[in-house]
Amino acid sequence: MIESLAPSLPDDDSEETPRPGPWWRHAVWVAGITVCAVTLGWATGFFRISPERYGLPSAAPGPLWPYLLFWTAVGLLVAAVLRATAARVPLYAPGRIAGVLTLLGTRLSLGWRPGAPVLAGMAVAALAAAVVWCAIGFRSARAGRRHGTEGAAAEPADGAPSQAQDAAS
Repeated sequence: MIESLAPSLPDDDSEETPRPGPWWRHAVWVAGITVCAVTLGWATGFFRISPERYGLPSAAPGPLWPYLLFWTAVGLLVAAVLRATAARVPLYAPGRIAGVLTLLGTRLSLGWRPGAPVLAGMAVAALAAAVVWCAIGFRSARAGRRHGTEGAAAEPADGAPSQAQDAAS
């Protein structure tokens, strides 16, 4: 039913294809994801940052800008790692992963305002999660290539024996 409504849509999943392209496109993507995630983290935590007369008292006193700048830098790093991997191998949802990691870090930091060691630990955890996601993508791509080459060499798609099997017999 859906195919008949949009026959021009490609059959392959664009989420799981490598994303090569010029470096400026990757840079704009990384910056856009980071800015959106930090802004959304700030906006969702705004009710905890506003003056007490507008609702709940602030969760922790202190300036916001250092935390926003810190999570912007961490978000740029996380998004760059994910985008660099997505440019080489198929990686599922790199933008969503980068956005969620940055948004969660921003939101937690603004509401809680942790010290430098805890903030550094949160940044390392976000970067580690991105690296693990990239490692899963590399492993899946390697397994897909290995499976694809073994299957293609063993037997063609039409089920007839391959030339290598004919020569062996």
